[in-house]
Amino acid sequence: MTLPLRIVRFFALVLGALALTMESAHVLELPQKLEYPPELYSAVNTTLYRYFAFIGGLYKIAAISLVALLAYLTRHDGRAGRLSFYALLGMGLSLMTWALIVAPVNGEIGRALDRAPQTVPSLWTELRMRWETGHVIGFVLHLAGFAALVLSVLDNGLRTTLKSHPAST
Repeated sequence: MTLPLRIVRFFALVLGALALTMESAHVLELPQKLEYPPELYSAVNTTLYRYFAFIGGLYKIAAISLVALLAYLTRHDGRAGRLSFYALLGMGLSLMTWALIVAPVNGEIGRALDRAPQTVPSLWTELRMRWETGHVIGFVLHLAGFAALVLSVLDNGLRTTLKSHPAST
């Protein structure tokens, strides 16, 4: 395996894992947050996630970009190439889920904060299941993509090891 491919794999794994932490945090918080009264849920959601979109978005976009590069570089590499493509598919679908389900809720809440902040708790009550469900779906898709990425790296490493240390006959 060439050094540039190792570097791409390394950073794809690191950034993919960092992006997964954002999704995982939402899922782990879900049961408790669904018990919150509207005012507390609103206060938590409008303050706690301030940097998730910016920092988490950078992680996710960078991870997807590197996995796309990895899928391209390994496209003729059998199972490792297919697994890299599946990683790209899972992570890409996770981002699409966020864009189609979560981001519109964020936009509505943002507009309400600007126009009529007193309506935000009731608006969150109306929209929170959509927002939370979007994060759960995104987590499952990103986790599946990340698992495929790990398997692609392990598959390549195993094949490399077997080639350099053939069994004695």
